[in-house]
Amino acid sequence: MTTYYTSDLHFGHLNIIRFCDRPFPGVPAMNARLVELWNETVTDDDTVWVLGDVALGALDESLAHIGRLAGRKILVPGNHDRCWEGDRALRKGDPEGRERRRAAARERYLAAGFAEIHDRPERVALGDEEVDLSHFPFEGDSHGADRFVEYRPVDRGGWVVHGHVHDTWRQRGRQINVGVDVWGGRPVSAETIAGLIGDGPRELEPLGWA
Repeated sequence: MTTYYTSDLHFGHLNIIRFCDRPFPGVPAMNARLVELWNETVTDDDTVWVLGDVALGALDESLAHIGRLAGRKILVPGNHDRCWEGDRALRKGDPEGRERRRAAARERYLAAGFAEIHDRPERVALGDEEVDLSHFPFEGDSHGADRFVEYRPVDRGGWVVHGHVHDTWRQRGRQINVGVDVWGGRPVSAETIAGLIGDGPRELEPLGWA
C-alpha cells in the first residue's frame, strides 16, 4: 500500500483552465483527464490525502467524480470546499443552525467517496520528519497578499505539504505544494515527498501536465 498526496483538482471549474493554463478545451476533458491520471497512479489498496479544493461548479455533478477515483481518500478541506470550517455559509446564524449546516456539508463529501474529513492541519511522519498536511502553506499565495491567515499552520521550523498556490511553486523552502498543476496532474507519493524533504529546503519549479 502506498500513500499519496494531491490538491486543487477543481473538478467542474471552467475558470481554472485559464487561470492555471491547463491544457484542456473545456471542463469535460479536464475532468476526464484528472480521473485518468489519478487511476493510472493510484490503486484501490492505496491511500490519498486530498489537501483541499476538490470541486466547484455544479457541486453534486462535480463531486460525482470522487467515486471514480481509486484508493481510500482523505480530505483536508480548502477554501473552495463547502465543508471547509471557514466557509461563510457554515458560520452564519445560531450555533445549532451552524452545526446542522456543517454536518450536512460534510455528509455531501463523505457520500461522494471520502473516507475521512480532517478540518485542521494534520501532523504525519514522512521519512525522518513530522510534517503538517494543510491546504494552506505557511506563507505565500497564488496571487496578492496572503489570504486565510487564521487557518494556516504555524511555522515552527518544520515542513508543510500543501496546496492552494496552484502553479506558483512546486517547492519553496520547507513548503511542498502537491497541487495537480505542478505535478503533471498526478498525486505525489509519500516516498517522493520524503525524498524532497531529505534533500532539504530549496526552490523547485512546476512540472508540466502529463
